[in-house]
Amino acid sequence: MSQQQPTRRAFLERVAAGAGLGAAAALLPGCSSDTGTSGAGSAASGEKPLRCLFSNAGLISTWCSLGKKTAELWGKLLNVEVVWADGEFDQQKQRQVLDIKIEEDWDFCCFQAVQIDTLEEPVKKLKARGVPVISMDVDIVDRSRWREVGVWMHVTADQDFMGYSSSRYMMEKIGGKGKVIHIGGLSAHTGAQGRKRGFEKALQEFPEVEVVGGGVRWCDWEKSKALDAFTAIINQHDTPIAGAFFHSDDMSLVCADKVKDTIHNKMVITAVDGQAEGLKGVKSGALGATTVNPVCLIHMWALTFGQFIVRNNEPVDSLPLEVIAPGPLVSRESGNLDAMFFLADPRHCLV
Repeated sequence: MSQQQPTRRAFLERVAAGAGLGAAAALLPGCSSDTGTSGAGSAASGEKPLRCLFSNAGLISTWCSLGKKTAELWGKLLNVEVVWADGEFDQQKQRQVLDIKIEEDWDFCCFQAVQIDTLEEPVKKLKARGVPVISMDVDIVDRSRWREVGVWMHVTADQDFMGYSSSRYMMEKIGGKGKVIHIGGLSAHTGAQGRKRGFEKALQEFPEVEVVGGGVRWCDWEKSKALDAFTAIINQHDTPIAGAFFHSDDMSLVCADKVKDTIHNKMVITAVDGQAEGLKGVKSGALGATTVNPVCLIHMWALTFGQFIVRNNEPVDSLPLEVIAPGPLVSRESGNLDAMFFLADPRHCLV
């Protein structure tokens, strides 16, 4: 984040630290601005809502589906009409639907690209019309070109940390030695690349851990591909595989049952996402741990920052280039499991 704007930085850090519902309420329209005037977008004021076009990678994903619920919930609270374009985990389909949708009138847009370098042209067109674009999770283009292309801000999680904390937990639990499996998301997804880097950083700390299956197996976030890859690997080994790290809870949970009644039944499985199904997996013991990929914060902050930009007429050069949302490791012994269930509840959408 930018070191300029100390007031903004302090505000973001308070939110990131989980200042509670009071901090969330401070985001609502009607709160006093620096000039002492009330928020122009208040639903109570009777003014017309802002319009925002949202798109994330694909609503078949638990993570993306909760992101949509978050944007819609906070859109109602902040008097922003949210219109959705599903990426369907297909870069061409996402590009096609956005090429059409961007021709409408928008106050601002929030996009998670299916993969890097696929949405550059529609974002450039929005820039030419003066429409702010907030990118989420996946880099739309290389970081050095964000502002050139038309990305006003990027809201994301610490991808390297998520990969590192989850895989390191797994490696510790297996005693720092043994065979492990690494199931990845989409290779061109910048978040998946960060999770891979995090895994490799943890691996360097445990030289007696051996990755089997030929290294990371990219499965494009698809549960069926993950299950096929995982099943093939465990069937090829007649000695126990100690652990497995998955880039998403969805992929890990569909594979967890496969180790039952096999020589691999003591396998420690960890993942990333930390939404309701993954948290249930931790609680039941199907997963050893998951690291929260803060989908609600990413989507809520993208929408919140966008409406601030429009309602306050904030210039692009006054904004931090990137805001990183926090996501903790969650295990049965971490002490935060119940809190994460509450925060990830779709009625709240706060993690």
